[in-house]
Amino acid sequence: MTQSHVLILYEIIAFVFAICVHESAHAWTANKCGDPTARMLGRITLNPIRHVDPIGTILVPAIGILSGFGFVGWAKPTPVDTRNFKHQIRDDILTSLAGPVSNFVIALASAIGLQLIAVSVGDRPISAASVLIPISELLRVFVFINILLLAFNLIPVPPLDGSHVVRHLLSDSGKRIYDGIGIFAFLLLFWVGGRVIQVFELPFILFFKTVFPRVL
Repeated sequence: MTQSHVLILYEIIAFVFAICVHESAHAWTANKCGDPTARMLGRITLNPIRHVDPIGTILVPAIGILSGFGFVGWAKPTPVDTRNFKHQIRDDILTSLAGPVSNFVIALASAIGLQLIAVSVGDRPISAASVLIPISELLRVFVFINILLLAFNLIPVPPLDGSHVVRHLLSDSGKRIYDGIGIFAFLLLFWVGGRVIQVFELPFILFFKTVFPRVL
């Protein structure tokens, strides 16, 4: 197995874990806000089978890897019935942002893990056979995959999470137009997606590289 194959394997592991936590965070928050729909469907789980979407979890990431576009994708959307929320606007926003927040937490925890490894090793050289090398590489992939998913989901294009915040700032007629053009904007995003995602990704990359300069 070559180094590039190992990297792809790490990306798959990080991606699957990230989307499982992301969707579970949506489901858990919705349940706490009064909507048990996702919980009753077994979506508060890290079991990938519950979250895999054939297109978003398998096809799109595979195309991204083969084309060099980047490792991006999504899981099966978490079903939410906003009519069950106690405070519809607030709880919809909280539920939507819970997914990206979970990716930020995973990236932060992974970066802290890298920092702890760096502190424990100090200036001593690490043996090529040391288990710390693959662990460090996996944690580094966890950081950047989760930053990518965080940034991607914050783009305010329906049905991405960021759109749930924007649409509540619009009038009823504005919401209908916004939701109606969502699928076309989403497809356009994949046409020029790399540059758009980088704009949303850059602040988070700068944050992590500033806070953890020794390991990222």
